Amino acid sequence: MALDPKHVGTRYGPFSYVIGLEKMREYDCAIRGGVPSLGPPPVPGVPPAREEVAFPTFCVTFAIAPFHAAVTDPALGIDLLRLVHGEQEFEFFESMRAGDAIATTGEIARISSKGGKDFLTVVTESANQHGKLVVRGTWTAVIRHGP
Repeated sequence: MALDPKHVGTRYGPFSYVIGLEKMREYDCAIRGGVPSLGPPPVPGVPPAREEVAFPTFCVTFAIAPFHAAVTDPALGIDLLRLVHGEQEFEFFESMRAGDAIATTGEIARISSKGGKDFLTVVTESANQHGKLVVRGTWTAVIRHGP
């Protein structure tokens, strides 16, 4: 069953998240190929993380919340077993720092169908406690139609 385009414009959030220093350290360790409980391995040519600023891709930990809410929204009726995360992209505006309180909202921006698949695009915006936009994300899910 195809997704109904009437859902374009549906909003989700705000979702709240406080960036913790320990979470930043664990993320840094994991993306360097380490095990958070054992610490990061040294990577030749890659400087250690600056603890006061999170890696840009750390935003996935909070910015994905509205996308998750959309794909699990009963009103859309998406079968998660037929869904793959197609793509994501980010536009960065401010650094993410330990202690920042982030509020993320999202909106279904596009629904289309092609070749037996639906494409759902959700655009998210995450702002810090000062009301400054930190990151805008664009998330696309691909959902295969049923038999």
